[in-house]
Amino acid sequence: MTPKDELVFLALGGSGEIGMNVNLYGCQGKWVMVDLGLTFADPNYPGVELVLPDLSFIEERRDDLLGIVLTHGHEDHIGAIPYLAADLGVPLYATPFTAGLIRLKLEEEGLSKDVKLHVIENEGSFNLGPFGFRYVPLAHSIPEGNAVLIDTPYGRIFHTGDWKLDEQPLLGQPSTPAELTAIGDEGVLALVCDSTNVFNDKASGSEGDVREGLMQAIAGAKGRVLVTTFASNAARVQTLGEVAAATGRKLCVAGRSLDRIIGTAKAAGYLKDFPPTVDWEDVMDLPRDEVMIIATGGQGEARAALSRIAFDSHPIKLSQGDTVVFSSKQIPGNEIAIGRIQNALATKNILMITDRQAAVHVSGHPGRPELEAMYRWIRPDILLPVHGERRHMAEQARLGISTGIPHAVVQSNGDLLRLAPGGPAIIGQQDTGRLVLDGDVILPADGSTMNERRKLGLHGQISVAVAIDRKGKLVGDPVLRTQGVPVEEDKAAFLAEAAEEAAAAIPKGSLEEEALRERLRLAVRRTATRWTGKKPIVDVLIVRA
Repeated sequence: MTPKDELVFLALGGSGEIGMNVNLYGCQGKWVMVDLGLTFADPNYPGVELVLPDLSFIEERRDDLLGIVLTHGHEDHIGAIPYLAADLGVPLYATPFTAGLIRLKLEEEGLSKDVKLHVIENEGSFNLGPFGFRYVPLAHSIPEGNAVLIDTPYGRIFHTGDWKLDEQPLLGQPSTPAELTAIGDEGVLALVCDSTNVFNDKASGSEGDVREGLMQAIAGAKGRVLVTTFASNAARVQTLGEVAAATGRKLCVAGRSLDRIIGTAKAAGYLKDFPPTVDWEDVMDLPRDEVMIIATGGQGEARAALSRIAFDSHPIKLSQGDTVVFSSKQIPGNEIAIGRIQNALATKNILMITDRQAAVHVSGHPGRPELEAMYRWIRPDILLPVHGERRHMAEQARLGISTGIPHAVVQSNGDLLRLAPGGPAIIGQQDTGRLVLDGDVILPADGSTMNERRKLGLHGQISVAVAIDRKGKLVGDPVLRTQGVPVEEDKAAFLAEAAEEAAAAIPKGSLEEEALRERLRLAVRRTATRWTGKKPIVDVLIVRA
């Protein structure tokens, strides 16, 4: 599919899911990509941490791809860059803070010379073929959250990225209502908009309000205080620095991603007044009520600082009388991992404060009042919800129509949507999918490796080795080994019966090797199913004696 005299939109990720945002715009034979993110694996991908978008569609058309434009620095918008961008062979465009984070990723993967990164000043503009781009600053939970205003021969797109409204953003200066209204006055064909918090009846709240809530929570704490938050939320990190100074506590930072964010923020001109920090080795020697720690791991990540502290595998120690503040929202799907850490902390009689007990967190995404305000300012002809599960996007479409937007389209990853001319219409479907980063290898998320691993986790594995002489007769007894098959107390009896069944499956005459291997596999698996109700993977080794 090559876009002709038309403007088309195609999501390769982020539509029908929260995370892994990848959006394509096509016009006059050319494509541009907005964001290239990843998501984090769930238990359906055993042994995997990162899930990447399958870019096969645009890889086949890479000669027509002009560039990748990044809205902001969250992992679900830039996280796939070090794994996929080099193969696309096009330049990246980002504002200074976001570019700083991307540069670190490229350096870690040794790709600095392979991927060209253009730094665009805040509110800067640039052109890519038939597309013109201008960054429009919006508040979010990371510095330099941006919308991109995209000029095309068929109308203008206001692509919000992630955003919220915040009268006290603390870091950066988002566009004012008057500035956004002026954009709407010039005419906007389509508003491509974040759907994450569409079910929230209230506005997300201000970062300035969180400062007061954290101040109260930490001022009343007796022992050591640890605050965990999203590392990328540099405004929150700035707030915590101010709270530490105001409450007379020395500040310690635990987590490599926090170090990276702080360094990048300072290089981009933020966190100028951030207080000096105390090393891990020294913080334990300070009086308990003079210590405040900022740590990663509020979503239950097993290798992050908070988990290691909770389970006593970190130099920083907490004990009865200390306080842990969760200055972050619990992301759906992380409940078990977070609960595991909170139970470990509770076992130590550590006080925990979450956003349910105090005003210690606000979201970075717009609630319904904020969405309605954006609709009034931008006044698009078309509303295109993205960045949400299907239910989120469908609800935002209904909200937009109820406020007077003429058209709203609910699309999914792979839906090819023509925006102009002639009004919005889904004109086709393209293949999309997921990849997994398994160790150092990128694989299909539903390929043979992942499918085998899921089966292993569900049913276990049995290895069978048999020796066969030249006449096709069994030499000795079959040898079996099991992994993960539920026959603990009866294992010896099970192995004996399975060996008998394997021996009986060998015919008296010779048999082609693959056919013999299949007879043995089925005989052993039938025995395992009869004993356990499971269907383990059975690997057969035939040795010619």
